[in-house]
Amino acid sequence: MPEPLTVTRSLAIPGAELRWRFSRSSGPGGQGVNTTDSRVELSWDLVNSPVLSPTLRDRAVQRLGSRLVDGVLTVAASEHRAQLDNRRAAAQRLADLVRNAVAPPPPARRATKPSRGSVTRRLNAKRRRGDIKKLRRDTND
Repeated sequence: MPEPLTVTRSLAIPGAELRWRFSRSSGPGGQGVNTTDSRVELSWDLVNSPVLSPTLRDRAVQRLGSRLVDGVLTVAASEHRAQLDNRRAAAQRLADLVRNAVAPPPPARRATKPSRGSVTRRLNAKRRRGDIKKLRRDTND
């Protein structure tokens, strides 16, 4: 049984839920590029996975909606010449995507108002600028 993909300390995707596909890469590799299947596609059925709680699943589907095809999240890696390196890159990419997708939302911003001093400085600067422009005007009226 393949090893699980660790996403966070409390979340790991079982290896049995991951689907790997290999194909020819278009990147570097010289003569070997035509004979080795070094490009890696890693897919995970996010919507039907029992690993995520309903809350985390809804959050992930909302955040990754544009990347999902029929509820399946797929990442590809072909930047390395070796298939093993591309496997590691794809696994890391999938883990990062899922980690960011299930992360709790940031705390809501508390509205604040400018300090009295900053308001005074801004108004004084506007007044000075207006006075400078007033001096440039033609007084031959």
